[in-house]
Amino acid sequence: MAVFIEIWSYSLKNGRIHRDFALTLLMRQLRSHFVMPFKWGGVMIMKTAVEQLSTYKSLHLNKKNLATHVIGIPLIIFAVLIWFSQVSYSFSFDESGAGGKGVSISLGMLFVLGISLYYLKLHIRLALGMILFTVPLLYLGHLISLSSNAFLIGAAVFLVGWVFQFVGHAYEKAKPAFVDDLNQLLIGPFFLMAELYFWMGQEKILEDEITPIAIQKRKAYEKAKKSSN
Repeated sequence: MAVFIEIWSYSLKNGRIHRDFALTLLMRQLRSHFVMPFKWGGVMIMKTAVEQLSTYKSLHLNKKNLATHVIGIPLIIFAVLIWFSQVSYSFSFDESGAGGKGVSISLGMLFVLGISLYYLKLHIRLALGMILFTVPLLYLGHLISLSSNAFLIGAAVFLVGWVFQFVGHAYEKAKPAFVDDLNQLLIGPFFLMAELYFWMGQEKILEDEITPIAIQKRKAYEKAKKSSN
């Protein structure tokens, strides 16, 4: 999320999103957060879905907090896709570069592709649900990005989304998960998809695995919070 804030700050100063600046920041974020601090034989690999989801769930056990996140997280994703859809690259298949067939790829498309690959690495079935959710949002974000007020619309949606998030954590009486690990910003949507699957009676083995771990992590969090006061 830090990369989104940095792009937003730059845009406020310069009146628009500069595509090279945005792409550089996105690539830096992918490099720094798609590889998790989990080692095997000295080789860095990703944390598992159970590790990621149990950590996120440990700070999202309150039903009111979960309800606010059901609204807030999709709004934040939508805002990001609006902004990123404003940045596009056109490729022509004609060597002359004029009048030939070509294709346009937006930063939003690259972002959705990147997180989809990450989710597929974590859990294929949950990832498929995420793809079905994000692709329509990407299309709507593209449509709004064509508006002259796209940046302001995205900013309004983004702020409203974060209001819901922080209201939820007031009910939870716990800090947002991303405070300790920025990668949890990517796990938030994945967690909501997992909760939807659980609600539909799917992935019960995964639910039974992450829930006790999440409760233990929450107990450790509360103990640490009391000892620091």
